[in-house]
Amino acid sequence: MSDTRGGDSERIAPIIPLFGKKTAGSENAPASKSSSAADAGTAEAVVPRRTGDSGLWRSTWDGPSEPTPIGDAREIGTPSDRHPARGAAAAKAAGPEKSPAEKSPAEKSAPKLRALRDLQAALDDDGSEPVQSPDEIRATAEESLLRKLRAKSLSISEARLVLRGHGLEAGQIDDVIDDFTRRRYLDDAVLAGLLVTSGVERKGQGRVALSRALSQRGLPRDVIDAALDELPDDDSERALEYARSKARSMARLDNDTAVRRLVGQLSRRGYNGAVAMNAAKTALREVSSGGSSSGVRFVDSD
Repeated sequence: MSDTRGGDSERIAPIIPLFGKKTAGSENAPASKSSSAADAGTAEAVVPRRTGDSGLWRSTWDGPSEPTPIGDAREIGTPSDRHPARGAAAAKAAGPEKSPAEKSPAEKSAPKLRALRDLQAALDDDGSEPVQSPDEIRATAEESLLRKLRAKSLSISEARLVLRGHGLEAGQIDDVIDDFTRRRYLDDAVLAGLLVTSGVERKGQGRVALSRALSQRGLPRDVIDAALDELPDDDSERALEYARSKARSMARLDNDTAVRRLVGQLSRRGYNGAVAMNAAKTALREVSSGGSSSGVRFVDSD
């Protein structure tokens, strides 16, 4: 390189020491003097004297510097513990967050261990969960059964299932059932009568369907028979009433289709084949003879 200021063309640009140390090829640096000063342990920093072209270059490392005491560093320019920079610095020092695959088994199990410690701290002093006494268990079961009875009538069989779900023993269940029966909270006969009345008046069910519905509620066979015996023996009349309510919507169908659909509906409500067939034909005949010109007139085949 050539010097633009008229210097020696063979000279190169001076090398700037980046860390305050003198390079091996520096011509103007007093190496012997600096080394002797370092050996002597003097407190002052030796500033190299630069002449010529090297004097044009000054490094910020050439000036003497005094080390800052540790105590001053904490007082000057250091954020407090509550400053957000503290958290950022700690996170940076800890390094990037590891993915689940990179975590060790100990790191993966740490949250679970903390949760277990929290749970253990919430337990009693003896380290075990409180155990309810038999009286407390029974009181809880009775309260649960009462809540269910307020919303819906239950049979004795259904009440036993509720009590068994709370862990009561057989003897305790019998005591609760006897107590509730004595108070008239549970009564299978009354429940059977209500179900029969609802099935007949609201659903138009026959004896077969009623018997099946009562059995599904866990009622005993003798209670079911007693409730059905209270019904008047008029399945034919009830079947005809139901068939009349449905026959008008089938007036435009042909004879076979209308009879088949109406008999199927009656059978699903517990009416036997003969009763359902007679009720269907009678109801459809009444509809066809009621003056509807567009309806189908049905005539007995026999």
